[in-house]
Amino acid sequence: MSTGIEPGDRVGCTYAGKELKGFYITERDGKAVIKLDSGYNLGIDAKILTKLRTQAPRPHSAKKIEQDESLPQLSIVSTGGTIASKIDYRTGAVTSQFEADDILRAIPGLAKIGHFSAQVPATILSENMTPAIWRKLASTVCDEIKKGSRGVIATHGTDTMAYSAAALSFMIETPVPIVFVGSQRSADRPSSDNVMNGLCSAAAAVSDLGEVSVVMHATTNDDYCAIHRGTRVRKMHTSRRDAFTTIGSDILGTVDYPSLDVKLSCSAARRKEEGTEPVLNDKLEEKVGILYFYPGMSPEVVEAFKGYRGLVVMGTGLGHTASGCIPALRSLVKDGTSVVMTSQCLNGRVCDRVYDTGRDLLNAGIIEGGDMLPEAAMVKLMWVLGNESDPDRVTEMMRTNLRGELGRCTPNGL
Repeated sequence: MSTGIEPGDRVGCTYAGKELKGFYITERDGKAVIKLDSGYNLGIDAKILTKLRTQAPRPHSAKKIEQDESLPQLSIVSTGGTIASKIDYRTGAVTSQFEADDILRAIPGLAKIGHFSAQVPATILSENMTPAIWRKLASTVCDEIKKGSRGVIATHGTDTMAYSAAALSFMIETPVPIVFVGSQRSADRPSSDNVMNGLCSAAAAVSDLGEVSVVMHATTNDDYCAIHRGTRVRKMHTSRRDAFTTIGSDILGTVDYPSLDVKLSCSAARRKEEGTEPVLNDKLEEKVGILYFYPGMSPEVVEAFKGYRGLVVMGTGLGHTASGCIPALRSLVKDGTSVVMTSQCLNGRVCDRVYDTGRDLLNAGIIEGGDMLPEAAMVKLMWVLGNESDPDRVTEMMRTNLRGELGRCTPNGL
């Protein structure tokens, strides 16, 4: 560590002919990380840093935010993520906020939309999401609706948000909006999307929508957010603010920014039914896997799923695997594993009746997944197997459109 400099200290240096100032975060192998006043982090030679001030003082305790109880009652249910984070000026790090007041301070304008309460069923990185946490999240959301919430906002890390949105779509029959929202850029960055996404999600939460959705930036500009159905959405970019896309279907609607006008454009969108109790069915079969077929894949890869109750295969094109894998898939089905075929193409429907390979797969007992997204198919299979043990009923339910996962809003009916 640089002599006399501690995490959180105010530091300065001259770099590339420019005077830079920021907060010292850490050091490794002679390279220091500082958070610049612009909000971005910079790795720099620790030897050129000069301490300007000792650790920044902790912010003074903020006054409690007065909320307007005449506004719609909304709940924020947090699982983590960066959507309601702020900078810890002692260390330059970003920390998550869990109290309603903290979130209202982090996203100015929320207090004009609703009267908020906050619950924290989990605090995780989204890659650490599990079926057990889905159950806890679903239970918390249902409790909030029963207590009178007219809409629930679920803050979530973006990497697995589509899985969680699909999970709650199947686990809860909701009479009010359940809106998942995240942030691609943390609150300390000038290009952060947390404020716009947060405000747009709240606007969607007081709309006439009556199902699970994901609300995120629709473009790289700060002009509007898209409302995606929870079973038809996928994260399609690692870092762009408009990373989320509805696949094979129309979006449910839009939220303009900064007006926050909500336009529900999909005729098949479920509408709010206030006064109706939510129905929670959180049974899930956890021994369900997903397999991405690739050229030259050994049948041993398929055999690794022996003992699983369910398997979703991401096949090529219309839903194919190599002929050499079909006996292994047949063996799984014979041993009681429900195998659902989806496509790596994402757009379009699986149809295993066109080519010989597809017909052989059908004869082996696989279930065609239609145009379901692979992730949604996996979550649906977990839910179906958690509630049904008869193989014929499992097949029937997987082929039945339960939560819009089979493209109820598919353009041109394709």
